[in-house]
Amino acid sequence: MFDDPLFILAILSLNVVVAEVLVRRTVLRHFGTALLVILVTALVANLGVIPTGSRGVPLYDGVFSYLAPLAIFWLLLQVNLRQVLRAGLPMIVLFLMGSLGTMLGALLGMAAVDGSQTIGPMHHAVAGMFTGTYTGGSANFNAIALQYEVGTDGPIYLGCMAVDNIFTTIWMVTTIVIPRAIARFRPGARSAEATASTGEVITGEEDDTETVHPIDIGLLVFLGTLAVWGSKAFTDWLAERTGVELPWVILLTTSALVLAQLPAVRRLRGTRLLGMFAVYIFLAVIGAYCDVAEFLRIGSLGVTLFVFAAIVVTTHGVVIFGSAALFRLPIEVAAVASQANIGGGTSALALARSLGRRDLVLPAILVGSLGTGLGTYLGWAVAERLATGM
Repeated sequence: MFDDPLFILAILSLNVVVAEVLVRRTVLRHFGTALLVILVTALVANLGVIPTGSRGVPLYDGVFSYLAPLAIFWLLLQVNLRQVLRAGLPMIVLFLMGSLGTMLGALLGMAAVDGSQTIGPMHHAVAGMFTGTYTGGSANFNAIALQYEVGTDGPIYLGCMAVDNIFTTIWMVTTIVIPRAIARFRPGARSAEATASTGEVITGEEDDTETVHPIDIGLLVFLGTLAVWGSKAFTDWLAERTGVELPWVILLTTSALVLAQLPAVRRLRGTRLLGMFAVYIFLAVIGAYCDVAEFLRIGSLGVTLFVFAAIVVTTHGVVIFGSAALFRLPIEVAAVASQANIGGGTSALALARSLGRRDLVLPAILVGSLGTGLGTYLGWAVAERLATGM
């Protein structure tokens, strides 16, 4: 009964409400809705109220496949392109530095845990999988796993999935906390766009409250679902006809930006309301994937993979935040770029919004797409480096 999609969706929606109430009425307002949605759902899932992501829940797959793209589309309808141009180049630079940090971390981490002995013959593939997923997301993780047939070794594959999901959650929390902590102790480290809120807790109530009409909602759902379907259908057709594999998220992003320039579309109300609710449901699912029991079940292998992943993300963090400090780039840009690496474009979008940096929403999605394109190649390069010793 508790595995029923309707019950799960009900609990995920309630978790969003709980997080919003905690942000607006308690001292937890400093945490922000995005972080609290993740933590509340992780707690609820690990207590067994709803299933964790490791159990293969169709509703969770649907959120990743349909609701997350819709969130991207709706929120991009509010993008100010002038602000994006200012934030774009620093974001790309830091994203690429973060990707290099991930590769370095994978090589260092595998050496530190003596992967060939503790993990076995698949150690090179494991390093490649984590490089891929912490460059562009789970698509790269699975692409490398398929390449090296890691799925044939159940404990290693499931262990990698469990540890990856746990660290994705941990890093989302980290990238929310770091900019706020630095802002509190070093206000000068924040960018001009963010300094207006220094020392002030912004709950986003005014931004997320809109008066909408059924016509607005109907048109936004029509445009969003049509754009997601059309983007996937066109890229599939293009791949079949020409062999060119264009990331469908790029086409979705482009269509949203084109529509955003039309006065009639800009007048539609409800884009923030729908977009942020979709993002919060997505983040709730991220929390549900933080399966502590699955991690404990794999024993010593889990500890090895945990230590390895910790070295990967720590090295990544040192490189990307160190680069931001070296080049004197805003800490929020580094945090969003880092989240695009570790969690993907949708997570980075949610983080940008949580930090009050709407100008970083589009760069976050674009570098997330860049990561999806690069991740498999970088993961393969790391795997081959470890396999051949070259």
